[in-house]
Order: sequence, then C-alpha cells, then structure tokens
Amino acid sequence: MPRKRNSRLLRLAARPVCAALLFSMVGTTTLSQAAITDTPTQVQARVTSSEAKTRNPIVLVHGLFGFDNVLGIDYFYRIPESLAGAGAKVYVAQVSGANSSEIRGEQLIQELKNLRALSGNPSLKFNLIGHSQGAPTARYVAAVEPGLVASVTSVGGANGGSKVADLLRKIPEGSASEAVVAETLRLAMLLLGAISGKDPSQLPEVPLNALNSLTTVGGAAFDKKFPQGRPAPGSSCDVKSGPAEANGVRYYSWSGVQPLTNAFDASDVAMGGLSLVAFGSETNDGLLAVCSTRLGTHLGDYRQNHLDEVNQLFGLTYAGLWTLFEKKPVQLYQEQAARLKSAGL
Repeated sequence: MPRKRNSRLLRLAARPVCAALLFSMVGTTTLSQAAITDTPTQVQARVTSSEAKTRNPIVLVHGLFGFDNVLGIDYFYRIPESLAGAGAKVYVAQVSGANSSEIRGEQLIQELKNLRALSGNPSLKFNLIGHSQGAPTARYVAAVEPGLVASVTSVGGANGGSKVADLLRKIPEGSASEAVVAETLRLAMLLLGAISGKDPSQLPEVPLNALNSLTTVGGAAFDKKFPQGRPAPGSSCDVKSGPAEANGVRYYSWSGVQPLTNAFDASDVAMGGLSLVAFGSETNDGLLAVCSTRLGTHLGDYRQNHLDEVNQLFGLTYAGLWTLFEKKPVQLYQEQAARLKSAGL
C-alpha cells in the first residue's frame, strides 16, 4: 500500500540559509547547528497482524548519503511498510546524509523530542534501528540521551569505521582534489535532499565530517567516547557480542558478510570491487569488515552486502539456491520487531 505521510507539524525557527551554506563550504559544522529539525516521517500501512506491535515506536535511521524516500523509493526498501503492516508504529528519521555521527545524532535527538512532545507522553521512548552510519548515529543518541531510547539495533553498522573510508582519507587534506570531491558530494547531497524534502538550512551536508567519522581512526575515537554495547577494544573477531544493555538501553546487531549476492543487481559490481580493494580476504559486506559491525547481542551474519541489508537495490538481494535457506532482509526486520515486542520494548 502506498505510504501516506503526516504533515510536518513542528518546525522550529531556522538559522539563516547563508550561515548553513557558509559552514558547509568551509567543511566544519558545530553540534549546535544540528539542533533544528523536522519531525520524522510516520509510515502508514494497512495493518494485517500485530506481530511487530512493539511497546515503543520504531525509528529507522539511514546511513551515509541516505534519505527517507526519493521519488517513491524508500532507503529501507519496502521495510517501513512491512513493519507498519505488522502493527508497529514506524517513523523514518530525517538527518543529514553526509555529516559526522555526532551531528546527525543531535539532529535525531531533536526529532525524537519533537515526536515525544507530539505524543503527549513525556516518558515515551524509541526503538532505533540504524543501518551503516545510522548505527553510530543511534548509539550517540542512546549514550547522551538514554531516557529517549529503549533499544538500538545496528544493521551492518559502521561501528568501528570502514577501510573504504581509510582509502578515501588518503587524499591529501587541504588539497584541491579533496576540495573538489567534497564539494561535488555536497552538491549531490543537496540535490538528493531537495528531492526527498530535506531543508539544507536545518540538515547541513558536510562530506568531510562524514568521512572523518567513518575512518577506522574515527570509529575508534567514537568507541572511546561512546563504548555502550561495543565489544571491548582489541577483542578478537570471534567475539560477536558486546554488552546487551547499558544505561537501560538494549543493544542488538546483525551483519552482512557477502559482497556478491545477485548477478542481476548492478550494485554488486561496486560492492565486489570495493571488497577486493579494501579488504582482501577479510570477511566483509563490501563496505565494512564484519568485525567492525558488532554491537550488543549478536543476531546473526547473513549472505548480504551493504545494500542488501536495506533490501536494495529494489529487493534484488539473494539469488539461486540461497533463496531456499537464507532469510530475506525484510524478514529480519520483522523478526527483530517481534523480538523487541517479546522483550516488552
């Protein structure tokens, strides 16, 4: 059933657009800039069961270069409607597509506070499900505002950074090449944001901030400040789970471990190429080493690449015999919602 979108009910006073563009051009953004956002988009669907009817609303948090919906296409392809149809109250967050995890986290905090205010329930909490950079974004919220969060679920989360980002970070800092790449990505994100309804004065796009957050050095620094749910530093890759709970917040994760999954999926070429260049023989999903994704209770590793984890491109995930014994991405989200429901979350 097509998605029906709630009206944007809350808008706080926006900073001048010129200020946001100035900060974007120089490549730095302060946390205070992130404090002005809309409410997330609520997803409506015909309810056919109560299997995913969690106590607390589910908020899906996109990763790098992400969006909620562009020209009718979800970032989490067909996942929001599936959860809503199974009884969950589902929102899709609107945060910067390219910025640091901390700034995106501040934007998400304000969105959640807006939703809480609209609900009339001053103690309302949320189940955050983050893909890629959406995972550390959600972790930031849980660390600094644990009273807002019932659980954090990481799906192919960039929790320890990415070796692909390390490769890009080899472009000399301050060079003309870096400036050209950063500005090209910024303009692309502004275009994508305009199509998806994002306001650049509220959700600034600063690709260099995102890149620095997503290197393995940036991931280690983030872990040091916000260790909740993560395995202890230096843990073997055989350690698949971290602490299941911290500050009253439950943590979960699952990961993809197969860069090439479907010959008909054009994105597999990119995932396979990046896997060879950045990871060699290390198990990965095309963008992240599986060891770097661990968070809280480990729920499994699946034959998915980084885009398969959100059912992209357009649901072309597994092919061949794998379809007989591997769970489809949408099913994993449904099962996690049922798990949260059973846990009283």
